[in-house]
Amino acid sequence: MKPKVSVIIPTLNEEKNLSIVLREIPEYVHEVIIVDGYSKDKTVEQAKRFKCKIIYDNKGKGSALIKGMKEAKGDIIIMMDADCSHRINEFPLLIWGIESGYDVCMGSRFIQGGGTADMPWYRRIGNKFFVMLVNLLWGMKYSDLCYGYRSLSKEAVKKLNLKSNSFAIETEISIHAAKRKLKVVEVPSFEKSRKYGKGKLRTFKHGWEILKTIIHEMFTGRK
Repeated sequence: MKPKVSVIIPTLNEEKNLSIVLREIPEYVHEVIIVDGYSKDKTVEQAKRFKCKIIYDNKGKGSALIKGMKEAKGDIIIMMDADCSHRINEFPLLIWGIESGYDVCMGSRFIQGGGTADMPWYRRIGNKFFVMLVNLLWGMKYSDLCYGYRSLSKEAVKKLNLKSNSFAIETEISIHAAKRKLKVVEVPSFEKSRKYGKGKLRTFKHGWEILKTIIHEMFTGRK
């Protein structure tokens, strides 16, 4: 029996992008959960047109994903962005990771087969620094840290005990997976450029949030 797959997409004013993303979602996906931050455009109308489950959260990306994970009915949960930067044809890799017995399967832009068309040099440096720091502190071998295209088993979601409301959610997942000795695998992923509109990521603001998360996790145990 094939596992059920839930896809969680946080949105905020992604009307043009979301319709493209949802059009490509495979039929085998059990449910698509849109966690909307009270968009002022027609994002929610697009989600309704594709019969997605819609919930609301305006506390931040992390809070939206956590809320979506709690609502998900699938055995495998895929988290992705709404800006057309993630390739839907990589779903099988993310599903394979969990079906193969891993708790968390993380898309990586920095292993063979991966890449990015949407990362300026200063973000590359920041990401590399954070990866080295997390690997050093928790004895991991991650190649990417701040990338939001990932899959998790339903059981892993419960074990991770996520709390971050911000863009640091990916970092928190990676650190908590290391602390709890969960089985993690990376698969290659190519990040495309955002298709329409401006991204929500603010390099220095969200970089500071990631650093604060790492520092906080250094001084907390397995919680």
